[in-house]
Amino acid sequence: MSGLVLDNIGWVSSSPPRWLKRCLQMLAALAVVLAMLIYLPGPVMALFIGPVDEVLVDKSARTISLLRGGKAVFSAGISLGKNPVGQKRREGDQRTPEGKYKLVWGNSASTHHKAILVSYPNKAQATRAAAKGEDAGGGIMIHGQRNWWRWFSRSALTNGCIGVSNLAMDVIWSAVELGTPIEIRP
Repeated sequence: MSGLVLDNIGWVSSSPPRWLKRCLQMLAALAVVLAMLIYLPGPVMALFIGPVDEVLVDKSARTISLLRGGKAVFSAGISLGKNPVGQKRREGDQRTPEGKYKLVWGNSASTHHKAILVSYPNKAQATRAAAKGEDAGGGIMIHGQRNWWRWFSRSALTNGCIGVSNLAMDVIWSAVELGTPIEIRP
């Protein structure tokens, strides 16, 4: 239907039928709800979780937990490097470090869906690696999936970082302040 009608003066535009207006309104509302479901779950969940005072990573259980008062208020599954067992000793060993660190820097424009830097290596780890003539590595982050990779896989592939789903990363990003302690257990 063209929306044009012929009256006694010539062609004039008629308003669209009421059912079409209603359908367009429903599609617009559906688009808004869909956008909210895609972009807001992490921040909304973080509002319900509230502030956290520690992050705990359990490598053997493959989980990350946000803690408040020593109790988990949020947990998610994680991906680790290809050689996850044991302490990280040098750059390129595909291991995730173990110990107590801090979350020191965030990057919302990362090649992965957001990233938060872990303060690895500490002085003792850097000194130990240097004494062996090796680089202790660094750039260990909690991050979501690679922005392009999410179309092909649900896995948050890493080389020693702590990979999480994009939804979990949104929750972590919104709930954790920089400077929050993180403990990475074997």
